[in-house]
Amino acid sequence: MESRATLKRIGITLGDCAGIGPEIVEAALESEHLPKSARYKVIGKYPECSLGKPTIETARAAAAALEEAVTLARRGTLAAVVTGPVHKARMFEAGFKFPGQTEFFAERCGVKNFAMLLTGGKITVALVTAHLPLRKVPSALKQSEIVRVGLLLVDFLHRRSKKTPRIAVAGLNPHAGESGKLGREEIEIIAPAVAQLNQSPITSHKSPSLFAGPVSPDTLFHRLAEGEWDAALCMYHDQGLIPLKLHAFHTGVNVTLGLPFPRTSPDHGTAFDIAGKGIAQPNSMIAAITVAVELAQDK
Repeated sequence: MESRATLKRIGITLGDCAGIGPEIVEAALESEHLPKSARYKVIGKYPECSLGKPTIETARAAAAALEEAVTLARRGTLAAVVTGPVHKARMFEAGFKFPGQTEFFAERCGVKNFAMLLTGGKITVALVTAHLPLRKVPSALKQSEIVRVGLLLVDFLHRRSKKTPRIAVAGLNPHAGESGKLGREEIEIIAPAVAQLNQSPITSHKSPSLFAGPVSPDTLFHRLAEGEWDAALCMYHDQGLIPLKLHAFHTGVNVTLGLPFPRTSPDHGTAFDIAGKGIAQPNSMIAAITVAVELAQDK
């Protein structure tokens, strides 16, 4: 058994301390379900607050904890970071100018090649576009972006399993465009990206091809949950997150791909309405910490 000094150190932020972050972190740390192969450290200083009532001070404390965590991780003091949920609108008021924590970590690490992934139960999804208004998705969808995120997804799946991953690429339009009748993004952007991914040096030697698609989104996730594929490459935020949260709301984990260290978080929000009532479930936080340890030990 490793000595305590040699164990990987995992940093955990509480998020907005007026929400359920503090109680789910405490419950996770007190549970018997976390890996014994790591040490856990809560990062940040948090003000006194009224549960369920976020303030500028609670948002500033959440932002400061993120700054401390990313600094420690970049120095190598932390092997991974797990972040509690924050209130984005309040964070923005406090001067946090990022769409989400994913973009914050990427910017602070100087990383351009990053993506958001969520995993839980039998479903793993990576997002080609994330925090964008839906009306902007079609113009933001590029063949190069689908390929870039697809390769990040392959790397993640290889790190978690030695078997050749099978990945479904979702169409953008209903019925994957119905051969162009319901949209041409599948023909002009997505299908060429799938072909390029299957010709990539890290995938072309695999047989059968790693990537399948474009697949009609209305059937993809049933087939994914049934085990036909190991993951899905999704074109926009809700396309991937709605089925993931329906399938594994209490055990879903958000992973930032492409960082120099693992960063995970629960897949739920601050839940101010139930903060302090003793009913918040720590399962997603436990899962997020467990995945962070797994990825940290792989590095």
